[in-house]
Amino acid sequence: MIKLIACDMDGTLLNENGEIDKEFFHIYKRLQDLNIRFAVASGRQYHRLMHNFQNIAQDLIYIAENGTIVKYKNEEIYSSTLEKQDVMKIVEQSKDIRGINLILCGKNCAYLDTSEEEIVDEAKKYYHNLEIVKAFNEVQDEIIKIAVLDLQGSQDNSYKIFYPLWKDKLQVKVSGQIWMDLFSKDADKGIAMRIIQKKFNIDKKETMAFGDYFNDIEMFQEAYYSYAMENAPEEVKKHARFVAKSNRENGVVEKIKEVILNQYLE
Repeated sequence: MIKLIACDMDGTLLNENGEIDKEFFHIYKRLQDLNIRFAVASGRQYHRLMHNFQNIAQDLIYIAENGTIVKYKNEEIYSSTLEKQDVMKIVEQSKDIRGINLILCGKNCAYLDTSEEEIVDEAKKYYHNLEIVKAFNEVQDEIIKIAVLDLQGSQDNSYKIFYPLWKDKLQVKVSGQIWMDLFSKDADKGIAMRIIQKKFNIDKKETMAFGDYFNDIEMFQEAYYSYAMENAPEEVKKHARFVAKSNRENGVVEKIKEVILNQYLE
């Protein structure tokens, strides 16, 4: 029996308009009745995720910022921070790369060093607590992740530059078409899943996971019932045991309904 469902947001639970289908909230009540826990596993900020789920926000487990911080009932279960010297080195390196902007993701807030409207609007989609600073060296928060907003496309631009520079020390993950993240090797969605499974005494065989991108692969490895979305890249699908309908077709909700109502998995 499934005891834990972990689900990515963008390209997975959210539709093409960035919305959660209203049916999800009805299905969630069914999950509660069955004592099935639900973990939101996203590159998004914890505060943004809380805002996304509003009325049921306090009931969920949060794997936020790609697993660099895990929270439940407002309690921090796990976090992994970056060294200040590494943060500032990445800031300096970014100045030589055209078309990118950094967001320093702290435990309390996210920080941006530009007020350019297009950049701020894009950042606000993922970061509810967002502060614009004159310079990144002003930031006093504990930094758990550096997000790279790359309007030229992260896979073919910033990732090719940062990965060779940092692959031996940090996780360097493409998390979306225009997003890339750098964070500790002691954190990812898979590590977060293991921590949650241990806390709640849940086995991998009792875990279901949904995702659509490269930053979801480690999470798939910690769930027997791992589902890549139909809209996921083919390379990502190879790492999941099953494929769910696309986010446009409300694939997560449809698969959860199938499991709850029929008590079996294809």
